[in-house]
Amino acid sequence: MKLGIVIYSDHSETVWNAFRLANFSLKKNDSVNVFLMAKGVEAESLSNKQFDIIRQMNNFIKNSGKLYACGTCIEIRNKKSTELCPLSTLADLYQIINHCDKIISF
Repeated sequence: MKLGIVIYSDHSETVWNAFRLANFSLKKNDSVNVFLMAKGVEAESLSNKQFDIIRQMNNFIKNSGKLYACGTCIEIRNKKSTELCPLSTLADLYQIINHCDKIISF
């Protein structure tokens, strides 16, 4: 299956669970694309002792998951592109939606 996950939340537990699902899906040999949008581009800064989001994100990338982040949303927040929050466009989101079998949003 080709799975697209759109994360627009800034709730630590929600973002953590979204990446847990993404990692689980990769282990099932699915192709997974995650697009961070709106408050979702803050995912790195939401990581804490209870919800280690950065670890989940690093595992996702290490296991060949594809991660994107809305460039406009990053710029609005005066942030910079990082490996865990790579500058992307709505064209990338469109491609994910068009290419994937299922899209889930958190």
